[in-house]
Parts: sequence; structure tokens; C-alpha cells
Amino acid sequence: MQPDAPAPTLAAAAAVLPGRADDLARLGVLAEDSWPVVTVIGKYNHGKSRLLNELIGQEVFAVADRRETVALADIVHQRVRWLDAPGLDASADDDGHARRAAWLLSDIRLFVHAAKAGELDRQERELLAALRDDDARTHRQTLVVLTQVDQLADEAELQAVRDAVAAQAHSPHLVSAVRHRKGLEQGKPLLVERSGIPALRQALAAALAQVPRARAREGAALWAGLRASLQELAARQADETATLHAAQRRQREDFDRGLRAVLDKAGADIAALLASLGPDRAAAPDSAQDAYALTPGKAERNKLQIGYSRACIGIDSYLAGHGVAGMPGASRTPARSLNSVMAAVLGVSVKFRKDLRRMFCEPAGRLRLQADFTHYYELSDDRQALAARIAELDAAQAATRRALDALHAPALRGMHTRDTA
Repeated sequence: MQPDAPAPTLAAAAAVLPGRADDLARLGVLAEDSWPVVTVIGKYNHGKSRLLNELIGQEVFAVADRRETVALADIVHQRVRWLDAPGLDASADDDGHARRAAWLLSDIRLFVHAAKAGELDRQERELLAALRDDDARTHRQTLVVLTQVDQLADEAELQAVRDAVAAQAHSPHLVSAVRHRKGLEQGKPLLVERSGIPALRQALAAALAQVPRARAREGAALWAGLRASLQELAARQADETATLHAAQRRQREDFDRGLRAVLDKAGADIAALLASLGPDRAAAPDSAQDAYALTPGKAERNKLQIGYSRACIGIDSYLAGHGVAGMPGASRTPARSLNSVMAAVLGVSVKFRKDLRRMFCEPAGRLRLQADFTHYYELSDDRQALAARIAELDAAQAATRRALDALHAPALRGMHTRDTA
């Protein structure tokens, strides 16, 4: 069934409970100040339209020997809205109209079956069973009507069909629209009585009297069920959000703690290296004749480079283990060699004693490295995906809260039928 769009007050709930679209659409119908709705349901050419005309007392609905009703036909008569739905064996589009009438709009369903067809077929049995289940859940009512009883050969045949249908449908109402029309036109009250129409009208009147209470009970049950579904959804969302926030916080704490340890070790190793060196010769330039000789300056620069490389390897290994390697897409440069977090934070220039001491041995230097590497950690794919999921859940929670605010009791004050008295 494709239900009507829910009322504005219910649209917020429909956005977060798409699986409850039918219930929300029905709740929207119940919230309207409308006449009780009686819908005739059954296969085409089973006398649905003719039955409605006799019940109403007017030639309102088209009657033909071929499939005539292909969309919902309705009229308000004596403060009741009467619907003539397409046949159950109509096309897919027409069947959608029938289902809309049966499941969304109706308070009372007249399930019509022609006596000449014998017992109910599988499609009819399945639909009737579904309607009975819905009656029990919603307090709506379904009356089974065996039509065209005048077309059977004799009472014995009628009794056989009646017994067969009664075994499937429980006490069907036997009617003949033809007898009823003839009885009225010929002034024969007994024929009118034998048509079964007066008895069906009495049963309908009793059913209609129960519609206001049934609507109130159905609406209250739907409202409570939808509220419970929204509250359960809100609780699940809150739990998931709390879990993700805890994971986000724990990951960050673990990263910060581990990175501090790596930087502290790098600082200690660099400090030990610097302490082992003698006079600072690395900054002294070599002469031309020393181009191919191992000078004290070259030896010291090699030691500094080895110490620095070891520190970088330790840091880079730690970062890679936490998904931090390449630069985020927006921060990449044309020079591919520079598109690494290590190059972005540490640079590519040659490091001398003063550089290493400032970067690794001084607390302020290590704090800067901690902050810079953490910045890129937060831009890593995994952290960005986690943050996006949290933002998505935050938005979903806000939508659920709006739905709960919209689905409140005052919105259902109109959940009744007009006075049919």
C-alpha cells in the first residue's frame, strides 16, 4: 500500500520511522474530523456497486457486467462516507486504490463475495484473514456479505454455498440487490425483507455506532506504539552516540599518551647523542680540498643525521600505526615528496645541534610536535569517518527529538468521527 502523505504534524515522525509509514498515514486519517467510512471490497462483477446503491437508496455507483470501477468512487450519504473500491482482481494500479480504501481509509469493510462463485478462493481467504487480524488489532470491523443469492438454482444450492462460505468467513450476510429493488418497486415488503438488505443495514448501523470508540482506541494504540518506537530509537541512538564518543575520546587519549612516549624517547635519545659529541663542528663548512675527505664536520653531521633518522623512524612508525601517513587531500602540494605528515611537521631542511635540541630536547619543542602531529591525526581517514558518523547520529537524534515533539497528544484531539446521530 502506498499511503497518503502524513499530516504536517506527523511528517517529522515519518522521516525517522519510514517502516511505520502505513501506521502514520492511518494516524493522520484518524486525526481528521471526518465521517465514518464504509468500504465495499471484493472482486469485480460480484455486485459491490449494486449493493452500495441499494444500501444508500440511490443510483450513485456505476453498475456493469464488465470491470467498471477502476478508482475509488465515494459519496457522503446520511453522514457516512461510502467507498466503492476497484475489484481485487483489477490491475496493479487499481489494486492500489482498493488497498488504500481497505487499509488506510476504512472504519468498516464490507467484504463482498458473489454466491454464484461458490466458496472463497485463495486470494479472498488470505485477504479476509488479514482483515480479521487487523480488526482484532485496530477494533475496526469487517462484515462478510454473500451477494447475488437470487442467482442460485434453489434453496439447497444456496444452503450449500452458505455453509461453505460460513466455514471460511463466519456467518455471512446473505443479500440480493435485485430482490430488494423489485420489492421496493412492486411494493412487496416481504420481498424487501427476504433480500437481506434491511438486516445488513441494521448490522451496519450497529457497527457504525461503535466507530467513534474504535477510532479513539485505535488512534491511542497507534500513538502509543509510535511514541514507544521513537523513544526506543532515541535510546538506541543515544547509546550508539555515547559509545562512539567514548571510542573517540579513548582513541585520542591512547594516541596522545603513545605519542608523548615516542617523543620523550626521541628527546632522550637525541639528548644522549648531543651529550656524547665534543665541540660543534657540524656547522663549519668544508673546504674545496675536503670534498672527498672525511672531515670532523662530515662525521658529526652523519651522527646527527643518523640520530635524527632514528627519531623520525620511531615517530613515523607510530603515526602509520594510527593511520597517519600521507597528507589530507586538501593539504597536498605538487611536490609529491612533501606530501607526508613527517615533512609537513619536521620540514626537509638539514638539522643541526640547535635544531635537534629545540625540537626534541626542549619541552616546548616536544609540545609543538605533539600538537602538530595530533592535528594531522584528527584529519586522518579513520578519525574523519568516526567524526562524520557521530555528526550523522547527532543529526538523527535531533530528528528523532523533533518527531517526539510533533507526535504529542494534542495533535490527536481531532481523532474522532463526526457526530453520526
